[in-house]
Amino acid sequence: MFVDQATIKIKAGNGGNGAVAFHREKYIASGGPDGGDGGKGGDVIFMADDHLSTLSDFRYKRKYTAENGADGSGNRCAGKKGRDLIIRVPRGTIIKEAESGAVLADVSSDEPFVIAKGGKGGWGNRHFATPTRQAPRFARDGYPGEEWDVILELKLLADVGLLGFPNVGKSTLISVVSEAKPVIADYHFTTITPVLGVVRMGPESSFVMADIPGLIEGAGEGVGLGHRFLRHVERCRMLVHIVDVAGSEGRDPIDDFNIINKELAVFNPELTKCPQIVAANKVDLATDEQLARFRAFIEEQGLPYYEIVAPIAEGTQELINAVAAKLAELPPIKRYEAQPVPMSVLEKKKDTGFKITEQGGDYYVEAEWLLKILNKTDIDDYESLQYFQRVLESSGILDELRARGIRENDTVIIYDFEFQYVP
Repeated sequence: MFVDQATIKIKAGNGGNGAVAFHREKYIASGGPDGGDGGKGGDVIFMADDHLSTLSDFRYKRKYTAENGADGSGNRCAGKKGRDLIIRVPRGTIIKEAESGAVLADVSSDEPFVIAKGGKGGWGNRHFATPTRQAPRFARDGYPGEEWDVILELKLLADVGLLGFPNVGKSTLISVVSEAKPVIADYHFTTITPVLGVVRMGPESSFVMADIPGLIEGAGEGVGLGHRFLRHVERCRMLVHIVDVAGSEGRDPIDDFNIINKELAVFNPELTKCPQIVAANKVDLATDEQLARFRAFIEEQGLPYYEIVAPIAEGTQELINAVAAKLAELPPIKRYEAQPVPMSVLEKKKDTGFKITEQGGDYYVEAEWLLKILNKTDIDDYESLQYFQRVLESSGILDELRARGIRENDTVIIYDFEFQYVP
């Protein structure tokens, strides 16, 4: 089954805990603290795999977790790093944060994308030794790994998208001009999944064409089968709009043309700006009057117009030459830039739970939800820092610190962030 959208939960590994240990060796008294650090948790990494063409595997498994880092041990031995979790997806998959819809990555290149970072390992007690605190009996726990609910959305990487009503000849055209072998039959919705075909123009010249399953009126709002695949048109550099100019199924070709373009605008207004070539198919069944009427209409729209008979490849070479020439003028296939997850979403996800411990006069604050916000906070930016302070106030953390008797210039440590308390 062709599946092009899935929602999954990913969780990076937690960092291992630091160790509380003291050096023990014959003839060496009071060897001092030597607790090792915890290992870093494994990352969750997405990679493109050209052997995959759908997201069907994600229908059966919805939660993916990387390995935790190992705890530290004595003799300054650090814990082992957790193994990274590599998730392979079809090339062209967009990864979005589920609640905000922010794009985290566009898996269209060979570059691996780290979507969730593993937590850092906690420090062993040797890091907390000072001239006045020579035998610290505490260590730092490992940091939690990042956790996200993400939407995987496959948008095929194709230079050209074929559009049109069911049974107008899209599958026939792609089978004639490329090596693709779609199912072709004389009934509607023969094509139920997008079909990609490579059109070769020469030894080092080719482009990818996508046969998008037939659209019908209302597709942009979810009617019929084709609406599931409109997202695959969004990346296309240009569109070839195929119309049954003979009206062999009792429809008016001009109405067909207008309906499809309306559905594109409803689904995504940006698609109306995509370059378009019109291919009038089944000209062998059309009358001269029908051809003249439709040709005049398309010329009024200012669009390139070609007449073809797809099954016998009549006129198809001229059409493909025009497509190749137009592609040479257009920018590369669209890539989606990563976007920051809004702070409001991160704050909304918080569970408000936190833990404050006092060790050696310093106050340690732990809260998994707060770590996500801290990771997205630019400490050097005044407004960002002010926002983080408001979070500390609204969550009750500052009130709890005051209740514990914190004084001016006491040190507050929130994971890697350390600051002096100012009332």
